Order: sequence, then C-alpha cells, then structure tokens
Amino acid sequence: MMLMLCITCSAIKAQTFNIKDYGANGNGLVLNTPSIQKTIDDANAKGGGTVIIPEGVFLTGTIRLKSNVQLYLAKGAVLLGSTNLSDYEKNERWYALILAYDQQHIAITGEGTINGQGKDLAKNVLRLVKNDAIKDSLKLNRPNESLRPQLIEFIGCTGVKIQGVNLKNSSCWVETYDHCNDMVIDSIHVESTAYWNNDGMDIVDCKNVKVINCDINAADDGICLKSSDPKSACENIDISNCRVRSSASGVKFGTASVGGFKNIRIHHIYVYNTYRTAISLEIVDGGIMENVDINDVIAKNTGGAIFIRLGHRKKDVPPGIIRHIHIKDVTVEVPKGKPDTGYDIAGPPEEDIYPHNLLPTEIVGLPGYPVQDVTLENITVTYAGGADKKHAFVSIDSLATIPEREGEYPEYSMFGELPSWGIYARHAEGLHFKNITLKYIEMDFRPAVVINDVSGLNMYGLNIPTANGSPVIVLKDVNKQIIKNVSTPFGNKQAILNYTNYASSLK
Repeated sequence: MMLMLCITCSAIKAQTFNIKDYGANGNGLVLNTPSIQKTIDDANAKGGGTVIIPEGVFLTGTIRLKSNVQLYLAKGAVLLGSTNLSDYEKNERWYALILAYDQQHIAITGEGTINGQGKDLAKNVLRLVKNDAIKDSLKLNRPNESLRPQLIEFIGCTGVKIQGVNLKNSSCWVETYDHCNDMVIDSIHVESTAYWNNDGMDIVDCKNVKVINCDINAADDGICLKSSDPKSACENIDISNCRVRSSASGVKFGTASVGGFKNIRIHHIYVYNTYRTAISLEIVDGGIMENVDINDVIAKNTGGAIFIRLGHRKKDVPPGIIRHIHIKDVTVEVPKGKPDTGYDIAGPPEEDIYPHNLLPTEIVGLPGYPVQDVTLENITVTYAGGADKKHAFVSIDSLATIPEREGEYPEYSMFGELPSWGIYARHAEGLHFKNITLKYIEMDFRPAVVINDVSGLNMYGLNIPTANGSPVIVLKDVNKQIIKNVSTPFGNKQAILNYTNYASSLK
C-alpha cells in the first residue's frame, strides 16, 4: 500500500496504525468512534504517525485529530458520518465529524471519501427540533448551523495539510479552518449539495495558507474567506488552479468581515454554473481588506461577474476599509435564467425578493467611506441581455433613489434594479479601468456604465460594441477623470454624458 505522507508535516513519523487492528469494522453498520479514536490517541502517545483507514465503509461519530498524526484514507475507504446528532461533539461552537483544537502537524490525506450523510443527518436534527428534544427557532425553516455537523473543523492549529481526499454531503459547512497557520489544502474534491449552508471551504482568520488544485461543488459559497476576530485577519492566502460550482458565490470574502483580509492572491480559477457572482469581495463588519490580487479567472454561466461592497452592518464600530484591489484577466459569461440549475436545494429565487434585470459588475461603498484604489484590467463580460422595462426600471435621472442599504446582508442583488447593465460604481475613490470589454447578446435598454460619486476615474481602453442608444456611459458627481480610447457604436460626445448636464437638459 502506497501512503501519501504529509511532506509539510515533518514531525509526523513514518510509523503506521491501522484502525482495524484496534477493532474497527468496515461493514458500514457498526459505530467505530471508540476504535478510530483509540487509534489516533495511540499514534499521538507514541510520538505521531499515520492512522490508516483501509478499504471499507467505517461508520463513526466525532473523532478528534491530535498533534503529529496523519489520517490517511486508502482508495475505497469511506469514513461515514453517523446520522444521529448524539454521536457528535462540539468544538467551542459547532458540531463536526473531525475536530482538532490547538494541535500541531496534523493531516488528512489519501484517495478515500469522508461522507457526512448530510441530508439524513439534517432531517434527523429537524425532527429533534420539532419534537422539542432540542431548542431552535427554525429560522428560515431549517435548523441553525450550530446544530448541523460539519465534516471538518480545525481551530488554532499549526502545520495543517488536507490532500487528495473526497468530501461529500455535509449537513452544514463542509470544512472550517479557524485561526490556523501554515496550511496547505491540495487536490481535494468537494461534492456537497445535500442541504442548506453547504459552503465548500471556509477559511477564517487564518495565516499563510495555500489552496491548490481543488474541485468544489457546493450548495452555498464555494471558496469562502471569513474574519470574525477584530484582532486577526485572513492574511497571506494563495488560492490557485481550482474549479468552483456554487449555488451562491464562487470565490467570496465575507460575509463575516470583522478583522479583514490582507495580502490575498487568487489566480487561475474556473467558476461555472454558479448562482451569484464569480468574485465577491465584502467588508461590512468594520474590517480592512487590502492588497488583493486576482487574475486569470474564467466564469461561465454565472449570475454576475464581480461584486465589491463596503457596508456597515456592525454598528458598534466604524465602517471598514477596502483598498488596493487588482483584478486582471477575467472572462465572464452571464446568462438569462437561473444558472445553478440541477441543485436539489438551490439558491433562492432572488427575483421574488428584489425584482431586477441582469445585474452589472458592482463596486459600491458608502457616502464618506469610499471603496479605494480598485483596478479592473483585461476584463471581458458577455451578458445575455434582454432587459425589460416592464420587469424593472430605474431611469438615469433618478440615481439618488437607489437605496444605500448600508446595514443589510451584502449580495449583488441587494440594491434591486440597477440603471446599467455592464458596470455600476458608487462611492469610490481611485477607479482604474484598463482594456475592458462589455457586450450583450440581446438588446438592453440601459446604459452600459454608470459611475456615481467617484473621485479619480481612469478609463484606458473601454470597448462597448453593443449599445441600444445614447448615453452609453453616464457620469454623475465624478471628478478627476481621465478617459481615453473608449469605443462604442456612437461618437464619444454622444456616448459619454456627464449626468449633471444631462439632468439639466431634462428640465
């Protein structure tokens, strides 16, 4: 048997421990929690080593991974989560199948599968709530996340490696890494569409993290960075060579954004069949987002391209900061209809919440708190088009009526109908658009670009080959602007209008 030993966890010894030698039964029926935990404990006590899950189906409740131990799932091995909540333990806040707290040099590797049986587990939790065995408000008609076990939750761990394994069917978030340092997640496959809140991967206030070669299909956000600690942040994160399908957002920072996100690099990402935006960057809880470099992203069949939002949800602290964002070499196709078809539990029908036509790329801050220094370079977005005034309409002489919604949950549809189909920017300072192509397939009655309350607008090479009429670009309260090499079906004097002049001409 070939073992993929954790090359980054040098403290893990070469000795191996097979769970069958400790009494584990792979028939999928016997609960193996004591046997698997005893194997891990023995490996830890003897200085570390690799705990082998051999071929077979091993039913278990919560197990705790300990320092200097690698959990290796052989090909054909299935670690099968129990469907009974009583078989699970909490780690500080949430239940999980595999827990680790303040451990060093730990790993989960191999070719096998961790299957949480999430749908059945969630239904059993729901049954407990309805029978008053446990208390829950059933907000949104489903049990709270704290009552639905994840597959993996590691808190405060250092020297972590997750490699090769298949993660399936969590009843909540699939995997959470909170305040972990020096971590590699490599070549894992996530298939978790069993129930609500199935985030594919949540990285919370972690530092020095590399996520590479992963394939994520999740019924909530695909790859999600979060920050819940005002004294910490997600910092020095590198995500590359990943595929993401999501019934929410593809790659997302937030919604939890208390500390923030610093020095993040995301490159060579493919997003497909995703309900919301391919890229979503959010600060709404007072944190700081800075030095974010995103490049080489292809997104097909997604609800939107890019969403950048500075909000103010956490009222006991001032609004946060978003600055120094560079997004380059991005190609997006935005279709009509619901792009996440095929999910048993799919994203909400947002058209029933906020009527709107297809939504543009959005860069939106707050009055007095602008999003700062954002560069979009070499971006091509193709929209299905086909907007209908009977569905929703915001005229360009009523931009002030678009709600701020500063304290609301951030989503690309939060403002309802928007007055442009390609780019909408409001409350920003230092916007740089370089070599941007925006086009639609069917006619859209709106301008392509609306920029409102922006200081420092630089457009170098904006190509808009499809436009229904003038104006194509609308500017309102925009100062310090440099606009060069704009190509539209109309001459620049007709295509680009300062909204103040346009508004006065309506009188």
